[in-house]
Amino acid sequence: MTDPLGGEAVSAGPRWIRPDWPVPATVRAISTFRGGGVSVGRYTSLNLAAHVEDTVEAVVENRRLLRAAAALPAVPRWLAQVHGARVCDLDTQVITGSGDMVVTSEPADAAVTQQPRRVCAILTADCLPVLLATQSGDRVGAAHAGWRGLAAGVIEATAAALGCPGESLLAWLGPAIGPGQFEVGAEVREQLLQADPAAEGAFEPNSRGRYMADLYALARSRLRRVGVDRTYGGGECTYAAADKYFSHRRDGLTGRQATLIWLEG
Repeated sequence: MTDPLGGEAVSAGPRWIRPDWPVPATVRAISTFRGGGVSVGRYTSLNLAAHVEDTVEAVVENRRLLRAAAALPAVPRWLAQVHGARVCDLDTQVITGSGDMVVTSEPADAAVTQQPRRVCAILTADCLPVLLATQSGDRVGAAHAGWRGLAAGVIEATAAALGCPGESLLAWLGPAIGPGQFEVGAEVREQLLQADPAAEGAFEPNSRGRYMADLYALARSRLRRVGVDRTYGGGECTYAAADKYFSHRRDGLTGRQATLIWLEG
């Protein structure tokens, strides 16, 4: 048995962490580990993504297991993520599919809602999941922020879609590839600094003439640009913790963990 929202789940089924941030009780969120599902091989075992060549049957069962174990109030509104900056308003967006395979009808890399019991869901395997919530606990959002999404402005777009001043928002940074593992070229560094020159400190030159990039530092810099100074989380490296997280850069074709946020109804 588990306490669905009382911290880290301890059963043999799906497991997750609960963000440690001072949001109102109306805001609920979890970020899953890779264990406790039915997928096998590269996807062992709680793969929640339908686009990575795992079997549909396994993904459906994994999503069902998570929904039951975490006592989710509804089927998550999964996104067709494309490493961009489009934000889906779950309160107006048309959805397709049925059951645990519901997906928004248009590609997007972030979701927001003001309605209780609508679950924003982000899939990652090295990219950074960013959660946002109002201090008043009446609006929430989630963004898929890999380097391409950061460069495109997905954090800024998500904050804007929530329709309130950045000073009224809190942010939580979920598990992502850490700065000791995330090597990028000069062209990636240049793209990220074009819109945010203040983030230069997020890059460390290495002996190969490339750079080690800190996604957490890059996200915090972007959040500060829109007035979000209360940022929590960060530091969990998906690449380094193979027992806990899927990592695309480490393993290539692999599964995805999920970071979810919703308003209690």
